[in-house]
Amino acid sequence: MSISPLLLVELALLGLATGFLAGLLGIGGGMLLVPFLTYFITQQGVAPGLSVKMAIATSMATIMFTSLSSVRAHHRRGAVRWDIAQRLAPGIVLGGLAASLGVFALLKGSVLAIVFAVFVSFSALQMLRGKKPAPTRQMPGTAGQLAAGSSIGFLSGLVGAGGGFVSVPFMTWCNVPIHHAVATSAALGFPIAVVNVIGYVLAGRSEPGLPPAALGYVWLPALAAVALCSVLTAPLGARAAHALPVAQLKRVFAGLLFGLAGYMLWKGLRG
Repeated sequence: MSISPLLLVELALLGLATGFLAGLLGIGGGMLLVPFLTYFITQQGVAPGLSVKMAIATSMATIMFTSLSSVRAHHRRGAVRWDIAQRLAPGIVLGGLAASLGVFALLKGSVLAIVFAVFVSFSALQMLRGKKPAPTRQMPGTAGQLAAGSSIGFLSGLVGAGGGFVSVPFMTWCNVPIHHAVATSAALGFPIAVVNVIGYVLAGRSEPGLPPAALGYVWLPALAAVALCSVLTAPLGARAAHALPVAQLKRVFAGLLFGLAGYMLWKGLRG
C-alpha cells in the first residue's frame, strides 16, 4: 500500500485535531478519527466493510498514545480521580475484550449505528439540560463500578472511541465535577485502548484482504502519523479544559455528541 505525501499531511492534521479534542474533552479522538480514516483507507483500495473495521481499530490504537499525553497534563493539575479509574478499570478490561474479540465481528454496522446514535443523543441531552443530580448520589459500589466499566469498555470497543462519551456523563451524573470527570476519562482511555487493540490484532490476523501495512485490523501508517501529531496537541487541549467554565465545557461536549449521533444515524439508515 503506497502512502502519498499528501495523505501523510492529511493524517498529520487529523492527528493534531484529535489530540487537542482528547485533551479538551477526554474523548480520545475516536469520534473524529473513525469517519476520516474510513475514507482514507477506502481510497487505498480496501473493501468498504473492511475499511470501517480497520478505521475503528486504528483509531483505538492511536488513543494509547493520545491518552498518555493528555492524562499527564491533567495529572499535573491534580484533576485525575485515580480512585475512580482504578475501580472502573477491571470492568473496562472485561467489556473491551468482549467487544473487540467477539461482537465486533458479528454485529451489523447499520443496526449498531442506529442504537449508538440514540444512546449518544440521550447523553448529549442530559448534558445540555444541566439537570442537577441528586446531591446525595455518589459513585456506585464495587459491583456498580464493575458494571459501569464493562459498559464503557464494550461500547468503546465497538466504535473505536476512548470512552469519554459514556464515562464523562456517567461520572457527572454521580456528582463528580466536570473537570475531574474529563481528566479521569482521559486516564481511562489508556486501558480501554490497550485491551481493545489486543483484541483487534488477534481477531484480524486471518482476515482476508488486509493490506501489507496492517497488523490485524490496525493500519500502521495511519497509526504512526496520527499518534506522532496527536501527542503534541493533547496537553494544549488539557490546558484549555481547565481554562473554560464548566457550563461552556458541557455545551462543547454535548455539541460534539450530537454531531457524532447525527453521523452515526445517517450511516445506519443508509444501511
